[in-house]
This record gives sequence, structure tokens and C-alpha cells, in this order.
Amino acid sequence: MTSNELGGFLRAHRSQVLPEDVGMPSHGRRRVAGLRREEVAVLAGMNADYYARLEQGRERHPSPQVLDALSRALRLDDDGRTHLHRLAGVAPDPLPAAGGREAVDPALRQLIDGYAHTPAFLLDPALDILAANALAEALFSPFERADNLARMVFLDPAGRQFYPRWNRTAEVTVANLRQAVGSDPHAPRPAELIQTLSAASAAFTELWHSHTVRGKTHDTKEFIHPEVGGLSLTYQAFDVRGAPGLQLVIYQAEPGSPSAEALSLLGTLSATGRQITPARGRDAASGSSRR
Repeated sequence: MTSNELGGFLRAHRSQVLPEDVGMPSHGRRRVAGLRREEVAVLAGMNADYYARLEQGRERHPSPQVLDALSRALRLDDDGRTHLHRLAGVAPDPLPAAGGREAVDPALRQLIDGYAHTPAFLLDPALDILAANALAEALFSPFERADNLARMVFLDPAGRQFYPRWNRTAEVTVANLRQAVGSDPHAPRPAELIQTLSAASAAFTELWHSHTVRGKTHDTKEFIHPEVGGLSLTYQAFDVRGAPGLQLVIYQAEPGSPSAEALSLLGTLSATGRQITPARGRDAASGSSRR
């Protein structure tokens, strides 16, 4: 980083924020557009001379807390905050992930439902399933409830029958969960889940102590569904930029394969079931919403 990059970024964004935007009075003639240095310092809760040194390149090692305060003062969005941290050579702390089914954007739900012929669902860092399309709900229907992948693997009796390579699935699930904890050690939901799983599953506890870390990206998973038999599906996981921490997971079968035929059959059976019981609704039939 050169001194001009950080300072230039701060000056540019300072000029874009008007005093009235941040509840400050605008008195007298202003020689520069936007906020004065002293006003940014007040908004960020820091010494004005220190802020001036940041803009001038005389201070090159601001803390993450200082950078976050400046991000708020300059009204930076998530991308701007991340870029400010990078210019200062500091890795940004993770933003809190959206939580709860009610927090899922309707447009994102519509996107998931648009994958009519392949399972698609939305995960948070704790592996909670926040939303799922009809085929994903049908895929996970052997479980008591499709609410959290880790709970389903370790605590639901259906898990060991559903995943023929259960040991491998368990290892990967724990590694995914540990990455979530490492990304945000103070997040309450992963800690609560780990405590629950540790108390109820010796297998989870043993794997947790291995300290293996792995992000969810892409892989092949095998399932045995009681209605259609064996399935071999590949998946891709995509970060949702509009909701930091969430991932869209999409499964697909090799075209023309037995798994593709089984997945198509599962979709047909699921659609037929929804038509037979329209009063219950898709979410009630799956038992996966509002939990």
C-alpha cells in the first residue's frame, strides 16, 4: 500500500458525505465538498490530528476498530468497508450473517424456487437451512425436520441411512462448522449448536477435537432416499454477496444418469404429494419452515 491509496480513498469518500447526511449542522462557507477532517474525526470518535495523519499517509497502521469506525462515519457499504481494510493491510472482521428464516430476502427465495429441477437451498455459517426449494425439501424429507445439516447428520436417526458414506459426511460437516467458528468466534449460534451436538453425540465430539477446517465449495455427495433409492449428486456452493455469511448450495445429477432419473422421479412424487394435500402447503408438508 502506498500512502496515497489509503489517504486518497478517505478523502474521496469524505467529499461525498454532506453534513446534513450525518446530522451535522452546516455553518459558514466550505472550501471543500463534503465533510471536514474534524467532522469525520468526531463521527469516528478519534483525535482530529490522528485522522489527518491517516489522510496524509503519516499514520500507516490503523487498527481494525479504527477502520470500522471510519467505515461507519463515511457511510461505506460492505464492499467499501472491505476495501478500506485491504488498503490498510488489515483483514476485516466478518460481518454478522443474516439470521433466521424471516431474514431471507424474498428475491433470494424466488431465485431458489426458480431451480425447479434440482435441489437448491440457503445455508448460514452454522449450517442452518434458511430456505429451500421444493426439490431440496423432498430430498431431505426422510429427516424429522430439515433445519440444520449438522443436527441432521449427528442427531437425527435418519442420518446414517440417508448418507451411505456417513463417516465422510460427518467429517466434512464438522470441518465446515469449525470454519464458521473461526470466521466469527463470538457468534452465539455456532457455539450453541456445538454445545448441543457435543452433549448428545460422542462421534461429533471426537471429530470436533480433530480441529479439521474446510469450507463448503464443491464436491460429490451420495444419498439413499427411501422413495427413489440411491442418488449421487455434485454440489456447488456460492457466497451471497448481498447477505454476507450465507451460501447458496445447488445439487445436480449427471445428465442421463440413474441419479438424474431418480431425482426427476423424486420431483414428480413431491409435486404429486403437494397436489394431493394443497391445504397443508409446501412448507407444512416438509416441516422445514417456521422452525
